[in-house]
Amino acid sequence: MKVSRLALAVALSASSTAAIAAPQSFNTARSFAMGGTGVAIAHPATANSANPAMLASKHHDWTDDFGLIIPSINARFADEEEVINQIDDIQDTIDSYNNLVGSNVSAAQVQTEAEKLYDQLEALDRDTMRVDVGAGLSLAIPGEKLAVGVFTNANLRATARGNVDDNDLAQLQAVIDANNSTNPSSLDGNLDSSAHVLAAAVIEAGVSFGRSFELGLENPVQLGVSPKYVQLRTYQYTQFIDDFDEDEFDNGDYESSKSGFNLDLGAAYAFGEEKQWNAGIAVKNLIPMELDSEFDTAKGEEEVTLELDPMVTAGIAHSGEYHVVTAEAELTERKAFGHGDDTQWVAVGAEFDAFRFAQLRVGARQNIASNDDNNGIEEDTQFTAGVGLSPFGARLDIAALVSDADVGGSIELGVAF
Repeated sequence: MKVSRLALAVALSASSTAAIAAPQSFNTARSFAMGGTGVAIAHPATANSANPAMLASKHHDWTDDFGLIIPSINARFADEEEVINQIDDIQDTIDSYNNLVGSNVSAAQVQTEAEKLYDQLEALDRDTMRVDVGAGLSLAIPGEKLAVGVFTNANLRATARGNVDDNDLAQLQAVIDANNSTNPSSLDGNLDSSAHVLAAAVIEAGVSFGRSFELGLENPVQLGVSPKYVQLRTYQYTQFIDDFDEDEFDNGDYESSKSGFNLDLGAAYAFGEEKQWNAGIAVKNLIPMELDSEFDTAKGEEEVTLELDPMVTAGIAHSGEYHVVTAEAELTERKAFGHGDDTQWVAVGAEFDAFRFAQLRVGARQNIASNDDNNGIEEDTQFTAGVGLSPFGARLDIAALVSDADVGGSIELGVAF
């Protein structure tokens, strides 16, 4: 697939004119494969990003001494209208049209090209694409008396929308309707249709602590805390379709950033005759943070606000020697980013272990947030699956995701013993 400079720009950015929520939370490959679950089932190395209390929970003896992720990478991509291909084709048609104007060709040929461009622009208007990317590193030394972890991860969400100007369509329509003696002018520098792009990222690094406490219940309660340093970044950029300059992406005028300290909290409790049940709850980003974007009113941009609000997730799991089954729900709603849906996920996941050397994972999640007022890419039902290979403590985890709008994948390397 030929990818133009503008198409590449759209793939890395997004558009919006309102308050925007932070990117989706980071998921390890195991969590990704199990519908995004993890609050009640996290292994030590994955507990840093899912629930710090799980660092101090009881784990199988092949994972209870040390855990390392180096690294975990995941991505989701939604482009139902093939926005990138559309913009690439539009640029090719603009070039072809401008080459025909003033050359020794008939006016009918120019009109045919104008009609083609008109249809392409009309089809692009308000079409949207979205990309999510996450990457993380994690180290954990579990224990019931005191468990310690160190982690860093980064999450990017970007959406993009084509904005077609009515004057451009009128200009092309005039060429299409003109008689053959009319000499149309070049479109070079005369189009107002644009790609309005916006991206937001959350980067964090911190330490996690977990410990078991006797609180007068039948079994100990695990509590965890993750103090962390968080950086927010936004990037907003608007450019005419026929005048995109790739060098502008290095221009700091379109970028804003802000840093500060934040906190994650978690709790877990195992119960049942053999402690086969485990309940967990996690509060991420206890301290609300926000960041205003840079904007240019001359290009029709408005100030947007990236909001990092507390997120509460609760889950329950049943574990055995060779299986884990879990269900969890987000108790708070995450507002839409750009032209997207609000999200509040309810998820289920399962893992089946083959003699410690291989794992098969499946999952599904459903968005229960109301999105009657949103007109972006749908976040609805998603299905996930994955495999893990763990010979002699080394780990390779691979996962995939599919929905009506999204495709995604994750890969992770690590060690656990």
